[in-house]
Amino acid sequence: MTAYPFDWVDAFTSQPFGGNGCVVVHNADDISIEDRLALVRETSLAECAYLVPSDHADFGARYYLADKEIPMAGHPTVATVTSLVARGLVPLKDGRAAFTLEVGAGILPIRVEMREGRVFVTMTQAAPEFGNRFDPAEIAGIYGLRPDDILAAPQVVSTGTPFCITVLKTREALAHAQMDITALDAFRRTSNTTRADLMEPFLVTLGGETPAGDTFSRLLLAPPSLPEDPFTGSATGCMAAYLWRHGLIDRPDFIAEQGHWMGRPGMAEVSVIGPPDAIKGVDVGGEGYVLMQGEICLN
Repeated sequence: MTAYPFDWVDAFTSQPFGGNGCVVVHNADDISIEDRLALVRETSLAECAYLVPSDHADFGARYYLADKEIPMAGHPTVATVTSLVARGLVPLKDGRAAFTLEVGAGILPIRVEMREGRVFVTMTQAAPEFGNRFDPAEIAGIYGLRPDDILAAPQVVSTGTPFCITVLKTREALAHAQMDITALDAFRRTSNTTRADLMEPFLVTLGGETPAGDTFSRLLLAPPSLPEDPFTGSATGCMAAYLWRHGLIDRPDFIAEQGHWMGRPGMAEVSVIGPPDAIKGVDVGGEGYVLMQGEICLN
């Protein structure tokens, strides 16, 4: 029997049971893909992270949903870095560190700083790729919404993992949204996309759930994932690029909120790098909280 050290980290939060949980497994390069996927299902989390060797960065990690690998993910990145710091694997100088992390989508520059004794992690996501736009009616139909509930044409954006960014006009529309799996499947067929190359639409409203926030979002998920993601750091980077490119925000730095309606409030500090017509990347940062530590035992 082989034992693998792990940390259960709540990401994009400073408190236990907030933000989005992720199990980070160390020394995981010899764990099979089947066992990696099985662990996600066993934990009932959205994703788990596995630390593996890297020939190109200071550390390597791979992220998995219940049914597949995801090339880039925000809350597992915050969780992974928080775990590395908690285990003393990242040396801090004056409470700060900078290093690189190789994930499935490539190499992420990482910055760490201690804030009042808590770990704050900032990742620089890649320059966004802007893809297909869709008729608002196509996306509205997935959620039982009206086309005029959507502020601007939904568009696929990727900073490592592609999401269809959909900005809603009101909080009422965001609260009303319920995923129709049959409608989602029909959309995938007509748009010639699969879950392997396009995640579910990311629903966004301008204005936070708290006075500190500037945006509030939801990501409803299809099986075998959980029905809703508490905080989605990768989609937050895509969303920031979309808002800045299309003039829906008047400054590139803002606070993104998600998860409050699930009882798991999360917050990220976001900064789009570069002018709207030449975005070079997106900084997405948040705190991590180590909730549990232990060993996973596999044959």
